[in-house]
Amino acid sequence: MIIDCHTHLWRYPGELTEELARETFIMRKQEIDLNLTNEMHDAAVAKVDRAIVFGLRAPLTGFFTVNDTVADYVRTNPKKIIGFAAICPTEEDALTEVDRAVQELGLRGLKMSPIYGGWDPLHPRALQIYARAEELGLPIMFHQGTTFPRKAPLKYANPILLEEVALRFPNLRMIIAHIGHPWEAEAIVLIRKQPNVFADISGLFYRPWQFYNSLRLAVEYGVADKLLFGTDYPIATFDETVEGLHNVVQLSKEMRLPPLPDDLPDQILHRDTLNLLGLDDPAEA
Repeated sequence: MIIDCHTHLWRYPGELTEELARETFIMRKQEIDLNLTNEMHDAAVAKVDRAIVFGLRAPLTGFFTVNDTVADYVRTNPKKIIGFAAICPTEEDALTEVDRAVQELGLRGLKMSPIYGGWDPLHPRALQIYARAEELGLPIMFHQGTTFPRKAPLKYANPILLEEVALRFPNLRMIIAHIGHPWEAEAIVLIRKQPNVFADISGLFYRPWQFYNSLRLAVEYGVADKLLFGTDYPIATFDETVEGLHNVVQLSKEMRLPPLPDDLPDQILHRDTLNLLGLDDPAEA
């Protein structure tokens, strides 16, 4: 089974500011269609068996996704699409929104981002949300790494900041998006130490040297089995991501570098992500 654990959905215009949209174009140095429709997302995940989808709440940098947008989409294909709620602890109703997202909307995890939202991962209000997520069995996808908006504070971005979260909430399953780039080494040593912390490989293939070193380090530390497949749609596609995985293995051979295992792409692509995250398969519900 192929599971894409990292895809986005939002409405634009409406849920992203114009300033954020301009910064997104600069980030990829190409135009990206940010006006995502359900049909576009369906096409993007056509080659996977299950897909996790979420928006982002970060008023500081211009993300205003409404969780109902994701929930409405999940209802169009509940056997395949798994929705996570976007939560920002700087918002007054954040904790209440977690409960609403689960009880009323049927969402099954959280997406949070200290750097986009400008909040300390150990802020008391964030800790309340982690506690509720642990209680409800909700995994949290963290964008815990760098990003492009000018206002996003790097001081909250290093994956090491999640170590204390993992220690305080040992049963909380967490995913570090993009292996925490450019702090991949920190993310890798963290997932080695903490049994319920994982990382996804989304959005890294277009930096092949960085990608190679990250994957090689994961192999050397013995945590390649904790890397999850994700695309970061719409920033990247399924085909691009799979091709990038295979290309980086080939690169290690052509450059006579310490090799990556030939089967590493297939290991990551067919990872049992739902089981690792404690999520039931929606097709069996």
